Amino acid sequence: MQTVMVNASTAYPVHIGPGLLEKAGGLIAEVTRSRACAVITDTTVEKLYAGRVCRSLQDAGFQVFLHAFPAGERNKNLTSYGKILEFLAENRLTRSDFVVALGGGVAGDMAGFAAATYQRGIDYIQIPTTFLAASDSSVGGKTAIDLAAGKNLAGAFHQPNMVVCDTDAFRTLPPDTFADGMAETLKHGLIADRDFFEALAHRTVDVDGMVRRNVEIKASVVGEDEFERGRRKLLNFGHTLGHAIEKISGFTVTHGHAVAIGMVLAARAGEKMDLSPAGTLEAVIAANQKYNLPVQCPYTAAEIYAAATSDKKRDRGNIDVVVLEEIGRAKTVRLDMEGLRTFVENAL
Repeated sequence: MQTVMVNASTAYPVHIGPGLLEKAGGLIAEVTRSRACAVITDTTVEKLYAGRVCRSLQDAGFQVFLHAFPAGERNKNLTSYGKILEFLAENRLTRSDFVVALGGGVAGDMAGFAAATYQRGIDYIQIPTTFLAASDSSVGGKTAIDLAAGKNLAGAFHQPNMVVCDTDAFRTLPPDTFADGMAETLKHGLIADRDFFEALAHRTVDVDGMVRRNVEIKASVVGEDEFERGRRKLLNFGHTLGHAIEKISGFTVTHGHAVAIGMVLAARAGEKMDLSPAGTLEAVIAANQKYNLPVQCPYTAAEIYAAATSDKKRDRGNIDVVVLEEIGRAKTVRLDMEGLRTFVENAL
């Protein structure tokens, strides 16, 4: 087991390694005095891992309540969120109890948001079961649900007390789902670590090593800028247009695949607008293709622009987009709405 510390307003460990689901209860018992918890997961993960995690928690002395919501990004909504809150209340969870977010990014986001808002905030533990969640969304304290107007428009910053990442869980992932995590992994290399990106390009790093380096990069950024007022915005490379693609598709394009396309679009716009050096686009496309990620956008500039204007990162009449100054270093550029339109047109 490897451990990376995240030094945010609440410092917490991220444990990474194989075989950790069975050890989760004992690890969690080290950071809480509570005796009751609610495991929140989706119907897919429930069948695969809920029994093992619940038994581990019970063996560690916890009273466990299990709630599963319908799987899929389409269910990361007010209805599912409300049912989680009602479940916590019906089972009389108190402020001294905690939530366990078991699953991918959807489960982590919703369970975390429920924990952030139930009784004005209770503790929670992240147990990611996808490469994407382990490498990105389980760390950093962003929790949210989607609204009809856009992705993650209702949410809160709420740091977990611990992250337990069992890398054996990735073995059950379909190739496309694993590739979703590779998109965020490539993103971390592109914005923060050229050597890591090149190691990925040459396939010289294993999965445990990828998760650890992802978490180290994320932890460094979050420790410096927990509430996304500065450096943390760089983590949004590929996301502004990627979120637009998700929304237009009705979430049939998964988050990682949308981000992969978004990175290609941002690299193309960056080169055309002299914000990124020549060769940036080629490097991003080659990396995506190596990991079977898409490089073409199926939507028009007009569609992308219309969806991007509802992005939560919009500030009055402006929005920040992230471009690469070089491989391994990124910057934000503030655009007005006409500038965003130009950026999108160049991206396509």
